[in-house]
Amino acid sequence: MAAPIGPYSPVLRAGPWLITSGQLGLEPATSLPALVDGGVAAQLTQALANGGRLLDGEGAALHDVIKTTVFLTDMTEYAAVNEAYARFFGDHRPTRSVVGVAALPLGAEVEVELWAYLPS
Repeated sequence: MAAPIGPYSPVLRAGPWLITSGQLGLEPATSLPALVDGGVAAQLTQALANGGRLLDGEGAALHDVIKTTVFLTDMTEYAAVNEAYARFFGDHRPTRSVVGVAALPLGAEVEVELWAYLPS
């Protein structure tokens, strides 16, 4: 897993919630931050997988995700984001917001944060 690119925690627990920081589509096996090739769909898929690994490390799974926020630099890519998101989550449908932004770290096209709920 790529190390954070700033002074923040990748994932934190707050009561029954696990919240990830914004995840980019970074290659997990590289020592330097590098985005995956393949455009917004590939970056979103990798960002979701990276977030999933963070949750897994805390005892959660993707079916525990109930809310995501997607930050997108080009809203004309909305359909590609929808397609990649649906493929990744399958029948599971967390709530979601998509926010258009001017720019993201490392020139990424998309960033996503995940909220998972783990009741006691």
